[in-house]
Amino acid sequence: MRSDLPKVLHRAAGKPLIMHVIQAVQAAGIEDIIIVVGHGREKLKEALADSEVRFAVQEEQLGTGHALAQVQGLVDDDATLLVLAGDTPLLQASTLEAVLTSHREQQAVATVLSCQIDDPGGYGRIIRSPEGRFRRIVEEKDASPEEKAIHEINSGIYCFQSAAAFQALARVGPGNAQGEYYLTDILEILNSENQRVAVCQVNAPEEIHGVNDRVQLARAERLLRERKNRELMLSGVTIIDPNSTVIDADVKIGPDTIIYPGTIIEGGSQVGENCEIGPFTHINDSCIGKAVKIESSRIKEARVADSCTIGPFAYLRPETVLAEEVKVGDFVEIKKSVIGRGSKVPHLSYVGDALVGEEVNIGAGTITCNYDGRHKHQTILEDHVFIGSNTNLVAPIRIGEHSMTGAGSTITRDVPPHTLAVERADQKNRTRHEESAKKE
Repeated sequence: MRSDLPKVLHRAAGKPLIMHVIQAVQAAGIEDIIIVVGHGREKLKEALADSEVRFAVQEEQLGTGHALAQVQGLVDDDATLLVLAGDTPLLQASTLEAVLTSHREQQAVATVLSCQIDDPGGYGRIIRSPEGRFRRIVEEKDASPEEKAIHEINSGIYCFQSAAAFQALARVGPGNAQGEYYLTDILEILNSENQRVAVCQVNAPEEIHGVNDRVQLARAERLLRERKNRELMLSGVTIIDPNSTVIDADVKIGPDTIIYPGTIIEGGSQVGENCEIGPFTHINDSCIGKAVKIESSRIKEARVADSCTIGPFAYLRPETVLAEEVKVGDFVEIKKSVIGRGSKVPHLSYVGDALVGEEVNIGAGTITCNYDGRHKHQTILEDHVFIGSNTNLVAPIRIGEHSMTGAGSTITRDVPPHTLAVERADQKNRTRHEESAKKE
């Protein structure tokens, strides 16, 4: 990857590669998960701190067999081990369930998941007997020309009966082109002892692809997003142009919502039903209610209730909360504020650290002056307040209910309820003739 970041922590569709694998394993009904870590393990442990996984440390990276050896003693002898790589984000639970089912039904001590692909270059090949039974796996660098012509490849996903796997692993040596301990050698050893080694062949070539560079990362990203868009469309979401729409894997969107081109929805965002999102809207880690319209806007870690209208070119910053039927218009920025039901901030305004009541109208060009150079202060606008255009509200300040400010005012003191507050310098009109005579 040419990166300081461990490969499996590079992100695709909004989360680290390894999280896709962990979630697929969990969805297949497996609860006890052990991650074998080596280089960069502190970053990996930190990233997975909230995941219910255990860790085993591989101090030296001496191959896949050596990696499996690190978990010996962490699992029971009668356990079934499902072994897979952390860089296969396209893997799905149904595929893991298939290999587990095959392993049980065939009463095997070991099962390898295989797949037929058109271009098997780089993969280990499945070598079968004339009767079609498993014989061994040969790695690409160790394969003969005839073996390289085989199209059935090893996916790198295995099931083992724990005790048998570790007994065979003790006999594995590094006698190969890589000088490593191959996990695949276990299968050949067990087969030579006439123990049942099965092959579960599935038609899921895209799922087994690992990510080894940023070109492959981009491919995985594209496939994950195509899968997500398809899932959403089949659930009743309209995506006008899937090719220009980016939606993370964990995003939830209700039916009859329309997503217009150029829209990005990331993280754990949730969008309700009957919404119109986009075009060119970017939402991350936000909760959007029902029947919301958002046009060409940025929504970041915000909460938007039902029937709101936002944009174009609005910016909702973290900790913004909009109640029902709020209007946020063009070139409006709202930060760490609560806007009450039915209130309007139509255009060209900044609202920060504010508590805005219901049915409030904030005129164009209004700003809350919330920062004094050291601290942030709160602005409170009670219900049914009307703020005239180009008003400066110098916080901390409270405007009482049903009050109004005159356009162009700078309000520095609290305004009682049912009051008109006007603060302006006296206007002086001079004729242009008087001004010209003064200059002469």
